[in-house]
Amino acid sequence: QVQLVESGGGLVPAGGSLRLSCAASGRTFGTYAMGWFRQAPGKEREFVAAIGRSGTSYAGSVKGRFTISRDNAQNTVYLQMNSLKSEDTAVYYCAADISRTNYPSASPNEYDNWGQGTQVTVSS
Repeated sequence: QVQLVESGGGLVPAGGSLRLSCAASGRTFGTYAMGWFRQAPGKEREFVAAIGRSGTSYAGSVKGRFTISRDNAQNTVYLQMNSLKSEDTAVYYCAADISRTNYPSASPNEYDNWGQGTQVTVSS
């Protein structure tokens, strides 16, 4: 099991930036893939970005604006969000897929462990 705690959410004007952090504990960090997902009111949870040893993947809606990275020494994964839009408003969740190391999945069903979420609100 992996415990995940997100931070860094908040209110930001359109065009602004935020960096989300997700601190992990419980298993050797770096041995499993990590992902970020988001859920807006009335909508299903959707994939944002993921990272594994072999690289990263992004949803089309955030590609070029968001960057996922990880610091294995700090047991932390980050999501740098630039050029934010009102449609990015959602609760953002980080998740760990402990069965996958290299190629991260975009399906939330593949992820075993989830954080509690952090609210991101972009004002237009």
